[in-house]
Amino acid sequence: MSKQPYRTEIGMISDILKVAMDHGRQGTIITTIARNANLSHYTAMDKCQKLIDFGLMESRIYKRGHIFGITDKGMQFLSELQKFTEEAHALKIRC
Repeated sequence: MSKQPYRTEIGMISDILKVAMDHGRQGTIITTIARNANLSHYTAMDKCQKLIDFGLMESRIYKRGHIFGITDKGMQFLSELQKFTEEAHALKIRC
């Protein structure tokens, strides 16, 4: 019996953006993102920072922490990524 392969980075990014999309413009804290995307806190922070750098997410300070939200560009990217993933699965390509 072989081990199940780990998620790809694009899979993790997709999961993070889905969580952010579920929380809309108001955003959510990193703990919620990490838990719902099934990632460690550190990994979630690292990926969110990359998404912020690319303009797909935004971060703002709220009370003692940060709130992360998806941008318009992030919503568009997620939509295109989901279309691509569906096509790839139809062609039996793992992504």
